[in-house]
Amino acid sequence: MSCNSCSTDTNGVPKGCKSNGNCGTGSCDKLTVFDWLSNMTLPNGQSFFDIVEIRFKNGRKHFYKNVKNIPVAIGDTVAVESSPGHDIGTISLIGELVKIQMRKKSIGFDSEQVKQLYRKASQRDIDIWQTSREKEQEVQRKSRLIISRLGLKMKLSDIEFQGDGNKATFYYTADERVDFRLLIKELASTFKIRIEMKQVGLRQEAARLGGIGSCGRELCCSTWLTDFRSVSTSSARYQQLSLNPQKLAGQCGKLKCCLNYELDSYLDALKKIPKTDTWLQTKKGTAVFQKMDIFKGLLWYAYKDNPMQWVTLDAEQASEIIALNKEGKKVDSLEMYASKFDVVAVEDTSFTNVVGQDSLTRFDKNKRKNKGNSKRRNNNRNRNNKTRNTNSNNKNTNKRKNNNKRKSNNNRNSSRKNA
Repeated sequence: MSCNSCSTDTNGVPKGCKSNGNCGTGSCDKLTVFDWLSNMTLPNGQSFFDIVEIRFKNGRKHFYKNVKNIPVAIGDTVAVESSPGHDIGTISLIGELVKIQMRKKSIGFDSEQVKQLYRKASQRDIDIWQTSREKEQEVQRKSRLIISRLGLKMKLSDIEFQGDGNKATFYYTADERVDFRLLIKELASTFKIRIEMKQVGLRQEAARLGGIGSCGRELCCSTWLTDFRSVSTSSARYQQLSLNPQKLAGQCGKLKCCLNYELDSYLDALKKIPKTDTWLQTKKGTAVFQKMDIFKGLLWYAYKDNPMQWVTLDAEQASEIIALNKEGKKVDSLEMYASKFDVVAVEDTSFTNVVGQDSLTRFDKNKRKNKGNSKRRNNNRNRNNKTRNTNSNNKNTNKRKNNNKRKSNNNRNSSRKNA
């Protein structure tokens, strides 16, 4: 969701377009809509649609009526009606596509939700707006300390200041109902602003904060996904996925939204495959389902007596055997149906030498043995062995000399006694 020339520093500010926190081309913004009707002219007699779509912090969007017919374009910073005061936002869509977006969200053209667009934002409005945005992190840190001191079971996820700086919306998540009347009084007295508390779900919180998913891309909920449909574990079962909560859960702690993307294709393919809880009755024995390949239409069965040997059938063959079993007939064996799957075609795995080097370890360092060191080690070992042998020989000779001396002394003593 970023242009090719864009890069960010440690503070998250784009370096490429030098727009100080916002993308100059509009491609880095969340939930950006491409106006594919911008080059088309309106039919004769049809007036330009006077409602525009305006984007605020973290992809929040609302519709505003351009009563004064101010000439605006996509990307303009404007001041709009709010309660109380005014807010600052960026125009994300104008023209006929706004009608489609309003119909998609079931908002009428004369609804009370459609407020008024005041003017294009002046430099003074933008300066006040930016100073208010800079306060958000510090206010959020102090607010979390107040919440922990009051002992409220809620998590403050984000804070959004209004464009004029007179109001702040606190977004929080909570498992139970929270009485935050005392909290609002303390926050209002501490920050001297009007406080509005808004509870969001875990999916909405992840969409506002953003992040990188396990696929390596930005979260769908923070880039293009606007409607959050319920995801159940049956979606994983239909797709033959292991029910591992660590792999199936997203950053919000709920099941990943992408489990619903390919579910329709799996359901269409499963219509042609018989039920897996049905046993196949044959004269050789009863066969039980083991696994299947949904899109190839292959099923693997094994006999109860020999569960290690699997037989491959396609969906038509399995349905045919089940139909015969319902009529009270049994086939001879599954092997007579699986003859065409017994021969496995081995593909040619040879490849052409494109790079000029076939070895995959060509960049690894070769472990060369130093012959000189090995010779030195052998010589040292031989020397040590020789010294050990000489030492042992010397010890043996010394022992013999001592024994001979003792014998000679004993003989002398015995001769003297006899005399």
